[in-house]
Amino acid sequence: QVQLVESGGGLVQAGGSLRLSCAASGRALSNYAMGWFRQAPGKEREFVAAISWGGSRTNYADSVAGRFTISRDNAKNTVYLQMTRLKPEDTAVYRCAADRELQVTSRVEMYDYWGQGTQVTVSS
Repeated sequence: QVQLVESGGGLVQAGGSLRLSCAASGRALSNYAMGWFRQAPGKEREFVAAISWGGSRTNYADSVAGRFTISRDNAKNTVYLQMTRLKPEDTAVYRCAADRELQVTSRVEMYDYWGQGTQVTVSS
């Protein structure tokens, strides 16, 4: 019912910035809470950030708080992740996800739809 496609990944130097986008088709994104997750090789998928259906509430992992900002533009059916002061530890495949039950949760298992991901590589 909902398809998500991420873009904006790439190779950046430590301390640099990158903005990821997640474009949705199907249902309007205003009907979902949205989240960003990441997964590095050999590691479990981990929570990065989430945002409420109206954008008024956000939730960040401690590892990215103060450096990353999640936002959404429901008119464009797009969610963004602005990443600043990037570290090599941020290297991972980043995926966006939608929660049809309107939660703003860090739990991977609570999300219903997932994108295929975009690679972010941070070199030192």
